[in-house]
Amino acid sequence: MVKRAKDTFIGHIRMNDGFAFAETDRQFNNYDFYISPEEIRRSGVADNDRVIVRIKDWPPAMKNPIGIIIGKLGPAGDHESDMQAILVDAGIQYDFPEAVEKEVAGMEMVVTEEEVAQRRDMRQVWTITIDPHDAKDFDDAISMQALDNGYYEVGVHIADVAHYVRPGTALDNEAYDRGTSVYLVDRVIPMLPEKLSNNICSLVPHQNRFTFSAIFEINEAGHIRKEWFGKTIIHSDRRFSYEEAQELIEGSDGQYKEEVLLLNSIATALRQQRFQHGAIAFETQEVKFILDEKKVPVGVYVKERKDAHLLIEDLMLLANKRVAEFMSKAAGQPPFVYRVHDLPDMDRLREFGMMARRFGYKLHLDSPDNISAALNAFMKEVHGKPEQNILENMAIRCMSKAVYTTNNIGHYGLAFPHYTHFTSPIRRYPDLMVHRVLYRQLNDLPRYASKSELEDKCRYSSAMERKAMEAERESIKYKQVEYLSKQVGNEFDGVISGIMHFGIFVELKENKCEGMIRIDNIRDELVFEENKKRYRSLTGGRNFEMGDAIRIKVAKADIHHRQLDFVLAE
Repeated sequence: MVKRAKDTFIGHIRMNDGFAFAETDRQFNNYDFYISPEEIRRSGVADNDRVIVRIKDWPPAMKNPIGIIIGKLGPAGDHESDMQAILVDAGIQYDFPEAVEKEVAGMEMVVTEEEVAQRRDMRQVWTITIDPHDAKDFDDAISMQALDNGYYEVGVHIADVAHYVRPGTALDNEAYDRGTSVYLVDRVIPMLPEKLSNNICSLVPHQNRFTFSAIFEINEAGHIRKEWFGKTIIHSDRRFSYEEAQELIEGSDGQYKEEVLLLNSIATALRQQRFQHGAIAFETQEVKFILDEKKVPVGVYVKERKDAHLLIEDLMLLANKRVAEFMSKAAGQPPFVYRVHDLPDMDRLREFGMMARRFGYKLHLDSPDNISAALNAFMKEVHGKPEQNILENMAIRCMSKAVYTTNNIGHYGLAFPHYTHFTSPIRRYPDLMVHRVLYRQLNDLPRYASKSELEDKCRYSSAMERKAMEAERESIKYKQVEYLSKQVGNEFDGVISGIMHFGIFVELKENKCEGMIRIDNIRDELVFEENKKRYRSLTGGRNFEMGDAIRIKVAKADIHHRQLDFVLAE
């Protein structure tokens, strides 16, 4: 797999009487690449091949840049080549280098008396995992036992990746380069080889596993008396899917029901504390696909986040927050990896408030002090409405992006003065750095890295996170377009999600796919009122405004450019 440079693009070949053009997936200044007859012969490309093309030259006299083929991905329109193209375009590596595979080949999970002696042995304490039904990389486990003083000892146990991934190794360098696991619609591109991510490090049930733990003495009201951080060994009693845990929470009988309900009570109390302190309850709707054996989407649905998801989320937030608080007070103030979220942009928020009013909602966003309360009230009001996804995404775009840095400014969205990422080292490199820094602090060892070194790593990790998110969004868009390509001619209900001078964007209620009605395709005289974000009919016909319900027909699904064309339903 080739890493993307600024002069490298994904395209597909269109043969043209001895020479060819590589039509780029994302238009490069609206020009495609000229591929010479010599280059066609050298590379062996054929019509409709999807290729990686690099700019070689662009003579002033030529309308198109000259390209050279540096890789072939297979025929355009083929699922595998399209997914590979998304990865290459985002600069994401797929296969692991040979040096990494060699290092991992010799690794085993070996429990020695010497190693156990250096850890807190939690193997006799009741422990479970709760994860998606199809997950293989179990980062975290939860343990609980009742204490004589009316409190509970709740452990958040995280895979001890740092035990296996040592600084300076080929494995560590590769994990740093990747920065994060990438979750496309049909696959995971793991940060660590599967032998580690799905086996040795994964907290599977009925197996001894090394962990790094945050253990709290906590009561049902969420009050914490004590905390402890350190290396442990656990033995998970059961693996729950979110659905199985949710059934217990909703009243079904089953193994460990009492324990799960108690954990849920504690998590609910922690959540209430968070919102009382000003956290914002963003809940974006996550689109999921049902794929057949050929990876073709045959169904689309919006994933629901229920109490079982929130239970795990709140316990992870607790561990992340308390680790960051501990390190912020650490002797000698060692440099640390914080996850920070800056104040929102007030101008953009006011614009959003005006937009929300067009949907019939009133938001009072006068100062940063009342933003969280106003947004939380709004989120409750919009929940379950057709426009929920559109408006929540608009609100999120007004917010700053959360990033990794050694300079702590707090996390605005969570209302935490100190926050980090400690709980997912199998799939996020910053969490691995946090484990290393924390371990050295707890054991009075030399620092993991200088502040400037750590800041550089933070900046790079933030950049890789953005690339991964971009690839994930592209894979969703690709599958949405592919799904609707089988529905051309069918009608759907939607909501107007955007209005531009050239067209009206519509998000479909049923599957959250977004496409555009070109103004040229509306049989009416319309005037675009940019300040009001609407089209007004000059003939007394229909006006079009943000948030309007609308029924459309799918006219065209262009998988190559990942675009959907709609027309008004008759």
